[in-house]
Amino acid sequence: MTQPYHHIAIIGIGLIGSSLALATKRILPDTHISLYDHDPNVRKEAKELGLGSEIHDKIADAVSQAELVVLAVPVGAMAEVMTQLADRLRPDTVITDTGSTKRSVIADISPLVPSNCHFIPSHPLAGTEFSGPASGFATLFEKRYWLVLPNGNAQEKVDRLAGYLGRLGAMVEFMDTEYHDRVLAITSHLPHLIAYTIVGTAVDLETHLKEDVIKYSASGFRDFTRIAASDPTMWRDVFINNDEAVLEMLQRFTEDLSYLQRAIRWKEKDKLFDLFTRTRAIRRSIIDLGQDS
Repeated sequence: MTQPYHHIAIIGIGLIGSSLALATKRILPDTHISLYDHDPNVRKEAKELGLGSEIHDKIADAVSQAELVVLAVPVGAMAEVMTQLADRLRPDTVITDTGSTKRSVIADISPLVPSNCHFIPSHPLAGTEFSGPASGFATLFEKRYWLVLPNGNAQEKVDRLAGYLGRLGAMVEFMDTEYHDRVLAITSHLPHLIAYTIVGTAVDLETHLKEDVIKYSASGFRDFTRIAASDPTMWRDVFINNDEAVLEMLQRFTEDLSYLQRAIRWKEKDKLFDLFTRTRAIRRSIIDLGQDS
């Protein structure tokens, strides 16, 4: 089978970046993988873990020979990173990103892309609450959706990127910018916001009650703490950069929460049962699609 890319540069060696390096190394062992992270301690750890072919101390050196450059950094850092590497890209280089918001990333990156290069935004729907080079694993993207936004690029360029991601085990689908941000606002961003809020409520409880909440955590609260343990820098940037879609979904959620509050107050059993029945069906649909066990 044809090698999608012979040289890939990954900028940002956190969970996504390190997993991408490991997956590429496992599936496409002949691909040269250049890695860079702004944190020297992260670079040192990545070298010790043997994550790539080369770990560079300068971002320009990491991208200068790459056919594909993957920006696996927080969405708030995309513009700064692109500014640092734009004039060191070889002609015809494809740039993609792994950010959870697309409208802001496209607005930040597009003006900085050299005219002889190609920016194809993307977003892997995969992750854990862990971060850093040691958190990565080669199977992170297997049977997980990776959304690609063609962004006006030639079909051959889009197909080549999609082919590479598919080789890593990802299920590639195409989406436009505004729709992506609205979908992710409800499937990812709002759940994280709720998790942070619920865990924050527990933190503000009086000392003895907070200690017992932690000690006797049931599965529901444990799930919220797992989500709320995610990288704070990444999620701060997500909420700031997808504010319109998040606020829209938050308003809908607030209205639904008020409806549920009234149903509990007035002991409206049928309303509660109907809601729980409908939401249970959604959970079963997610399992049927292979997106959870």
